[in-house]
Amino acid sequence: MAYWILKTEPSTYSFDQLERDRSAVWDGVSNPLALKHLREMHPGDEALIYHTGDEKAVVGLARVTSAAYPDPKAKDPKLVVVELKPIKRLKGPVTLAAIKAEPAFQDLALVRMPRLSVVPATAAHWKKLLAMAGNG
Repeated sequence: MAYWILKTEPSTYSFDQLERDRSAVWDGVSNPLALKHLREMHPGDEALIYHTGDEKAVVGLARVTSAAYPDPKAKDPKLVVVELKPIKRLKGPVTLAAIKAEPAFQDLALVRMPRLSVVPATAAHWKKLLAMAGNG
């Protein structure tokens, strides 16, 4: 199993909406490196949902339920999507400020490449993020 962090603007699509929908097609990704990460996802991988904008925090946990496939809404075959289902909201949000303050995350792609919308996380990063959220 691999671990991922997926960023979204909550006014566009929030974790609350994912919970209401019970599943979602994760689309709208166009950066080549973020698309590469989407292509590396497999069913059963887990993803933390990170709200951008004013919130800037990891807020929820989701599971990848499909391998990447071409975005049916896009005319560009390079654009891919995956499907997700929510697992649960984290007990407490983990803010970007808290993540940046933790030396263990200095090599986390969320910190190193802040504009990238899909980033991998190591098992150690994953465990630490869940612990910081009170889910560890």
